[in-house]
Amino acid sequence: MEEKVAFVTGCNGVSGNAIVEHLVRCSKKEWSKIIVTSRSRPPLLWPDPRLEFIPIDFLDPAEGIVELIRSHCRYVTHAFFTSYVHVDNFSELKEKNIPLFKNFLDAITTVSPNLKRHYGCHLGPVEIPVCESLPRCKDNGDNFYYEQEDYLREKQVGSRWYYNVIRPHAIVGYAPHATGMSQALTAAIYLLVCKEDGDPGAFPGSAFIFDHFDDCSYAPSLADLSVWASTQEHCANEDFVHCNGDVYMFRYFWPHLAAYFGVKAPDSTFPKSGNVRKGHASEISMVEWASNKRHIWERICRKYGGKVEAFDWGTWAFFDWSLGKTWVTVASTAKARKFGWTRIDNSYDAWIDTFRSFANAGILPQRPAVLEEE
Repeated sequence: MEEKVAFVTGCNGVSGNAIVEHLVRCSKKEWSKIIVTSRSRPPLLWPDPRLEFIPIDFLDPAEGIVELIRSHCRYVTHAFFTSYVHVDNFSELKEKNIPLFKNFLDAITTVSPNLKRHYGCHLGPVEIPVCESLPRCKDNGDNFYYEQEDYLREKQVGSRWYYNVIRPHAIVGYAPHATGMSQALTAAIYLLVCKEDGDPGAFPGSAFIFDHFDDCSYAPSLADLSVWASTQEHCANEDFVHCNGDVYMFRYFWPHLAAYFGVKAPDSTFPKSGNVRKGHASEISMVEWASNKRHIWERICRKYGGKVEAFDWGTWAFFDWSLGKTWVTVASTAKARKFGWTRIDNSYDAWIDTFRSFANAGILPQRPAVLEEE
């Protein structure tokens, strides 16, 4: 079996953490070494002896990054780029994320002669189901992914390495640190605070998304597709949409999520957003809601456990955007299936497993402690 060496960026994030978790579960015969990076050291590194951590900020000049990783990445065969800089204003995302990716790609292709594979809907309504063959949307230049992909394809011409682009939907998964987009952690904090404060825990999003199908990407499943595609010769230079393979409707899904924390979600009414069919229309602004709730979270942590600073990890503006949409973004994984990838995940299980992962890491309180007072 060919020896493979992985290089994973953004290991503190949801996607990067999931890819590392996937790789450390593989045998040494499959992956002989796993090099991981982020700007800051993870709170707890994986104990796998194959793992090596390098602190890197890919917004630093590429020349300095080359010198930093040259001796470490000489034998890298597969690079997984999951780094991301988040700002709530989508039009500003490109200012950070385009140079972030270019510096990464320039550096790793310079120092890794054995490199074989690189891995790499949010702006408005799109054709449904979302799939790889759809044309690019009119984005007024705001979508940084397009420039990242263009640079990737341009750089690959005449090279010995190949690439994959994996396009997930809203990612649900565990991360050991603050991230720019964390749906599950934000929802958990909201529901736990509602329970503690005697608030009913109403669905905070739009009337539209409440009664239309939605889907998501479970981070371990996203990692599975990423690693699988990167090791399949017939997938060279292919892009794949990722989602779990099922759909749900928040009218029925939200009460189940709330019930996990002992919250009986009320029948939702939408006096603010009921007739809105364009743009965003959250019934409850999570940014405003969170502005005066931290003291309640601190009380929860004192009573039941959990990490106080986790409240600041809540991605309230992203939650407003994600649940406040007035358009459908359901995707198809038909292409990945045709190429041979077979995994399907139950989205409810994905959310609950993510809640449990945060609790086991001490970031959320353990569920039995929260429920025992009922």
